[in-house]
Amino acid sequence: MDLKNAVVIDVRTIEEFRMGNVPGSINIPLDSIPNRLAEIKELDGPIILCCASGARSNAACGYLHQNGITEIYDGGPWTVVNAHMNN
Repeated sequence: MDLKNAVVIDVRTIEEFRMGNVPGSINIPLDSIPNRLAEIKELDGPIILCCASGARSNAACGYLHQNGITEIYDGGPWTVVNAHMNN
């Protein structure tokens, strides 16, 4: 997968996101995902989900997959995704 074309969605809270994030990522807190499902389905390219430890991104991946979004990847902690995006 070409990470440069991927959309990164950070599912942490707004406060956590403000403390540090992957440049260019979109903050959609986990509890907001059901309400923003249509918006997520409109995104172009593969989607990488991240959070603080990987638990919330894993839950978000499962939910999105159940709702028909298949080109999604659980990136785990945002710091790991950030390191991969910068290599």
